[in-house]
Amino acid sequence: MAIDSLGIQIGGLYIRYYGLIIVTGAIAAGYLAAHEAKRRKLDPNFVWDALMWTLLGGILGARLYHVITPPPSMMPPGSPNPYFQNPISILWIWKGGLGIPGGLVGGAFTLWAFSRNRNQPFALWADVASPGLLLAQSIGRWGNFINQELYGLPSELPWAIHIAPRNRVQRFAQYESFHPLFLYESVLNIMGCLILLWATRRYARNLQHGDIALGYFVIYPTIRFFLEFIRVDSSQVAGINANQSLMAVVAIVSALLLALRKLNIGLTPNR
Repeated sequence: MAIDSLGIQIGGLYIRYYGLIIVTGAIAAGYLAAHEAKRRKLDPNFVWDALMWTLLGGILGARLYHVITPPPSMMPPGSPNPYFQNPISILWIWKGGLGIPGGLVGGAFTLWAFSRNRNQPFALWADVASPGLLLAQSIGRWGNFINQELYGLPSELPWAIHIAPRNRVQRFAQYESFHPLFLYESVLNIMGCLILLWATRRYARNLQHGDIALGYFVIYPTIRFFLEFIRVDSSQVAGINANQSLMAVVAIVSALLLALRKLNIGLTPNR
């Protein structure tokens, strides 16, 4: 057995920490969602039945989003998409490269299809899953730390992290320490998870199916929007920060939908 900074070699099998961290996040999310389901007097087995399919759908969507919108360090202006030049590299997911916006779409679609197949209300199960999703994202961000692929602008703060020269964005190659963007998002995601768990209990009588899910789509996009200001390698589309622009739209639309629901239903609880 051999151990290095990226994983563990056991015979002919190489296990990457990145993959282990993602799986750990998914399992933690499953336990939290199953607990929430039981608390709501729902069948927690539905969570475990849906988890694998939702995880696969989320990973597929996240990978496709990254492939379509690679960061500038991989595709400088005017250069071809490296994944289209070498299609087999699309499958090299163990090297990192997952776009959370795509993962949310893929995971949500998979959960919708699974709920429909089981004749279950999608919005209700989206509510159950949302706090756990933020927990999974919080854990998963540590995979970015292992791969040194998510960091912010150069920084001399005490908690700044060292980035190896081979992993630095070219225009910041002369710097050694950077904002630990992965850590900022990890902590904020945990806070978002706790807010949603608190809201499900504090306003239980006033919530409609889908309210907590909409809350997620306000909280997480808002986190990403502000963190993108210090990210050094954001995906660009036509010279515009793709992630930040998308997150702004999602957060605003979700907040408006949530407000309109409350105005229209007068805070009438689910029956």
